[in-house]
Amino acid sequence: MHGVDLHTHSNISDGTLSPGELVSAAIQQGIHTLALTDHDTMDGLALAEQAAQGQDLKIISGVEISSQWSRPATKKSYSVHVVALNMQNPAPLQALLEQQKQIRAERAKQICDLLTPLIGQDIYNDVLLKVEGVADRITRTHIAKTLQEKGIVTRVQQAFDKYIKEGKKAYVKFDGLSLEDTIRVIHDSQGFAVLAHPTRYDLSATNIRYLIEIFAKYGGDAVELPPNIDPASTRQMVDRMIAEHGLKVSVGSDFHGENMPWIKLGNIPRVKDGQIGIWESFVE
Repeated sequence: MHGVDLHTHSNISDGTLSPGELVSAAIQQGIHTLALTDHDTMDGLALAEQAAQGQDLKIISGVEISSQWSRPATKKSYSVHVVALNMQNPAPLQALLEQQKQIRAERAKQICDLLTPLIGQDIYNDVLLKVEGVADRITRTHIAKTLQEKGIVTRVQQAFDKYIKEGKKAYVKFDGLSLEDTIRVIHDSQGFAVLAHPTRYDLSATNIRYLIEIFAKYGGDAVELPPNIDPASTRQMVDRMIAEHGLKVSVGSDFHGENMPWIKLGNIPRVKDGQIGIWESFVE
């Protein structure tokens, strides 16, 4: 398991390294199996594969998909990310991602429009410059960094806390596919569906357990293990749910580069005895 990182980002979405630079960094860290899982796009995959040619590093096709789920009792909708891995027939997923890209582009413009009266200026064109003019690559991190660079906030996280996270005046929900449909499309693409960072959605323990339960019910394949900084009790809860529902596990750092310097490439949690890694099922 050492040397596996199945959740990373490049500058094709909200990371700071190019796919080629990410591959070089992974090799330096002794990683031998790497998945590039940019948000709602696989546009960096070919670049990563090209950079890894002739190297002792296997690139796994991947993408982190913005999705949503709800509890019947409350009807409230929650955001969730699903990592798709090792697709053998990516066409169905690529069709979905084209829709997701359009949603992402429209959402970015809406956020910037909401920010304009709050900060007294329109920053949309400045945000576009960060993604080489490709609007469907814009994430909230790009918007937050623009706010920081203009001196409107002092830190990237402050931009989220003050303006663009859920509940704030410039927040716009990503209206993605349902969790059930996301898993179905991944399986139609002959890939594996992984529940990304289940403890990172500001959910109660009850809702985390319910999320894992319905993820398994819909046919999800694996759950990403919580990072080492999570409390031991949280890891134990996730481990129990994985065992109860017969799920496999995945490991990933969620590396973004300079955007999140505290997250180190290849820094992944330990797989416990009896847990089966999803990478053991990958098609060569």
